[in-house]
Amino acid sequence: MTPYGAPQAPLPVALNVNENTHPIPDEVASGIIDALSLIIRDVNRYPDREFTALREAFAKYLGHGLGAEQIWAANGSNEVLQHIMQAFGGPGRTVYGFGPTYSMYGLLARGTGATWAVGERGVDYTLTAESAAAQVRAAAPDIVLLCSPNNPTGTPLTLDVIEAVYDATDGIVVVDEAYWEFAPHDQPSALTLLEGRPRLAVSRTMSKAFAFAGARVGYLAADPAFIDALRLVRLPYHLSAITQAAALAALEHADEMLAMVDEIVVQRDRMFATLEALGYAPSPSWTNFILFGGVDDPSATWQALYDQGVLIRDVGIPGSLRVTAGTEEETTAFLDALASLGA
Repeated sequence: MTPYGAPQAPLPVALNVNENTHPIPDEVASGIIDALSLIIRDVNRYPDREFTALREAFAKYLGHGLGAEQIWAANGSNEVLQHIMQAFGGPGRTVYGFGPTYSMYGLLARGTGATWAVGERGVDYTLTAESAAAQVRAAAPDIVLLCSPNNPTGTPLTLDVIEAVYDATDGIVVVDEAYWEFAPHDQPSALTLLEGRPRLAVSRTMSKAFAFAGARVGYLAADPAFIDALRLVRLPYHLSAITQAAALAALEHADEMLAMVDEIVVQRDRMFATLEALGYAPSPSWTNFILFGGVDDPSATWQALYDQGVLIRDVGIPGSLRVTAGTEEETTAFLDALASLGA
């Protein structure tokens, strides 16, 4: 096995791991610092094991009539997914996804002793309800992971696919909405499907839209019984008091934090149009990144951009590279550097 990893290099323009490259607004940063200055006086005591206030805040943020008893959180959505694998996966069980998709899924599944099985997408990376349901019925997995929108392709996932997959299995279905805030505002989230579906869970993260990648906060919404199962496998006091305080302070400024999302979407759409004009084949994206094909030699192109101070990602899809939508200046630097290479 190969551990998860992406190059970390001190380049002027780093657009390779889908971070929100916009700095946290000063007002929000001040609020977080104030919250931390208060909590630091009590770090000699263990934090609230049930992170009650944070669960209430996440429930309020997500809406859809959710209560705190339906919320879970951990150190990044990867740990949330790991808790699911520990609770419902393991030796003799199968975890299923549709490739190409997030590379951590397989590592998390195998790391807990489960078998990782991969289904197929269409040539444009989309999934239809009929195809997805048929593949799931044939595989009979214990856990299905649906990345919505998909990483690393940015592909949207429609609700009918989720419903069809849920009906096609007796196992757990997890919809990973890590990038959901970058989707069109008029599109319904999988959160709308939770009622009456106790085997369905929807995970989110603060890393992307909230510019909180360094804080490591992920969360999940599901049936209260599902949440209870996760309590059995989490480490004691797994969310530090500092993490809880920082996340609560950020959620109090959700409007300011999410204002950056619209700016990022503008740059994403600008990249899409410019990549097409340069002769590449970008995939439609509901995320903060673009996967673009038509790259004759991805390794050489990646290196040439690196040499110009621009770091993007080779995700292993033939003829393709992936780039994060950054600030206007960062996006311009990437597009100018790419244009200088020729398609």
